[in-house]
Amino acid sequence: MRLVIVGGVAGGMSAAARARRLDETAEIIVLDRGEHVSFANCGLPYYVGGEITDPGALLVQTPERLRSSLNLDVRTRHVMIGIDTDVRELTVRTPVGVEQIGYDALVLSPGAAAVRPDVPGIDSPRVRTLRTVDDALALRGRVTGGAARAIVIGAGFIGVEAAEALAQQGIATTLVQRSAQVLPPLEAEHAWPVTRELQRLGIDVRTGTTVQRIEPGMDEDTLTLSDGTTITAGLIVLAAGVRPDTEVFEQAGITCENGAIVTDEHGRTSAPRVWAVGDATVSTDPITGARRPVTLAGPANRAGRLIADDILRPETARPLPRPLGTAIIRVGDLTAALTGANRGELDHAGIPAHTLHLHPNQHAGYFPGAAQVHLTVHVHAGDGRILGAQAHGTDGVDKRIDVLATAIRAGMRVDDLIDLDLAYAPPYGQAKDPINLAGMLGENVLTGTLALWDARDLEGVRERSLILDVRTDAEVATGVLPGALHMPHIELRDRLDEVRDAAAGRPVRVMCASGVRSAIAHRVLAQSGFDSASLSGGVLTLRAALGPDADTVLVAPGVMQHA
Repeated sequence: MRLVIVGGVAGGMSAAARARRLDETAEIIVLDRGEHVSFANCGLPYYVGGEITDPGALLVQTPERLRSSLNLDVRTRHVMIGIDTDVRELTVRTPVGVEQIGYDALVLSPGAAAVRPDVPGIDSPRVRTLRTVDDALALRGRVTGGAARAIVIGAGFIGVEAAEALAQQGIATTLVQRSAQVLPPLEAEHAWPVTRELQRLGIDVRTGTTVQRIEPGMDEDTLTLSDGTTITAGLIVLAAGVRPDTEVFEQAGITCENGAIVTDEHGRTSAPRVWAVGDATVSTDPITGARRPVTLAGPANRAGRLIADDILRPETARPLPRPLGTAIIRVGDLTAALTGANRGELDHAGIPAHTLHLHPNQHAGYFPGAAQVHLTVHVHAGDGRILGAQAHGTDGVDKRIDVLATAIRAGMRVDDLIDLDLAYAPPYGQAKDPINLAGMLGENVLTGTLALWDARDLEGVRERSLILDVRTDAEVATGVLPGALHMPHIELRDRLDEVRDAAAGRPVRVMCASGVRSAIAHRVLAQSGFDSASLSGGVLTLRAALGPDADTVLVAPGVMQHA
């Protein structure tokens, strides 16, 4: 059997390697348009920033090693320009001319192409994407060549990583993002701390801003932004997103949806004996049902292996799982991560959900180095299934998001988290791990033991409710909501009549620093006949959700109502 794979790197090379392990007699040909068929594309920003010093370390495999170890026929600088699915033949442009290559089975792994905005000057030679080893080598050359100023267009994962890498090399860096926040999949309460960390690194973050034009210059280009300012830069990184690289397949009649190849649960396309994998394929979100590509290396690697199984062992092949989109990023001293659906996606899909916020330490508070993990968990309001989670912090974020990604994959309810037996010793965790605490919080909400209000609903809550601030005097001095009633939670039981008078029949909405004391106060109020709810995540979450507006909303105590 002749198996031809178009495109290497994650999905294609995983399919090729698995196919060889399953069938020693198959002829396996891998065609790739670039020079490097198997490289660590996720490591490219760290080479640009100098953390990875050897460019050879980016090459996971070479054609020569793949031939000797797996007997793969790897052909670089081979571009597929046509396909006849009836006769099972490819037309390929090679370094020596055009040739036809037949196949018995075909795997398409073309990946995605960088989006190039329709901006005058975008073809300046100083504009580079960061998707290939050649891109990384060129950008690193400019870094070491003395570039003083850089601009990164797009603040998704690659853009943020590139901006961090450049800033850490002492380059004055501006990060421009069209939407209102960096890392758009993050909830606002996690995106704002990332922005603050970028700013701490010296990066000029411009959200809600686009590049209008690029004017090439002798030593630097001049960029005009939509906020009316101009910036000069000798290094420009284009990270404005990607699109499936599928035009030739659509022309051949292979079914695509919004440019991405449609496949079944085993990766089969609409054409017989043709499979597809990776960034260029449509995935169905397992939480919301939304259909979109998932441009992550992990799902592509795993799917490539399963597709090879379906080609060579179809009777035992497992279906491709629908990826949750679990992702993580380091920004300076901060880590941010997510899995599953975010709040906007749940709202758009009409899925009723509770959103839990908590801020526990990553390990025992009495052990040196304790730091908070700021955690958000979305829970189905009906059956309690975990729908998504996000976190940021300086330590322990990856562990918690990985546990929650596993829980979502297993279909667990939030209260199942209470019973997880997780590793504990003071340097590593707590006897009640943040994951266990999330389960306890979720169970309280599902059973009605705890009612929550959300920072997103602040305006309506202020109009209709009495806000009761149960923090200490010292905490209140850092900023409070005007009109809130301040009463430390330890005094509440003895002062319920004052709360009743101030509420005057209105609901009482309680807030504290992180949500722990306000939950205690809520139980006191609820059992005393009040319509009460606790602010999810407290002022820590409220400040992060308000972002740059926090200091204008939370004001000096002199304008509040004192008890």
